[in-house]
Amino acid sequence: MPTRKIVTVTQQGCRWCGRKFAVAGGSGRPRLFCKQACRQRDYEARHRAQELGLGEDELVITRTQLESVQDRLYVLARTVEDADVDLAEPEARRAKELRRVLDYLLDAARECVTP
Repeated sequence: MPTRKIVTVTQQGCRWCGRKFAVAGGSGRPRLFCKQACRQRDYEARHRAQELGLGEDELVITRTQLESVQDRLYVLARTVEDADVDLAEPEARRAKELRRVLDYLLDAARECVTP
C-alpha cells in the first residue's frame, strides 16, 4: 500500500496586488506573489524606489491619483454618515429599509475600490 503524503494548503495575499492564492506547505521558499507579473512589478517598484532613495514605507503617486483616492474616500465617508442617520430612524428595523441602506453603502464602497 503506497504511503500518502499530507499537504497543508493555506491562503495568502499576494505581496503586490493583495489577491488571495493557495500556498502548499512544503520545502523551499514560500510563494509571495500570485503570478509572475506581480513578482516582476514588485521587482521593478523596489528598484525604482531604490533609485529615488525612497524607504520601504514611502510611495510615489501622481497628484491626480492622490486626489482621486481622496475624493472617493470622502464620498464613502459621507455615505457612511448618511447610513448611520438612516439606521437611527424607526423604520430602519424593516428588512426592506435595511436592504436599501446596505445597497446604498455597498454602491459607494464599490465605487471607492474601482478606479
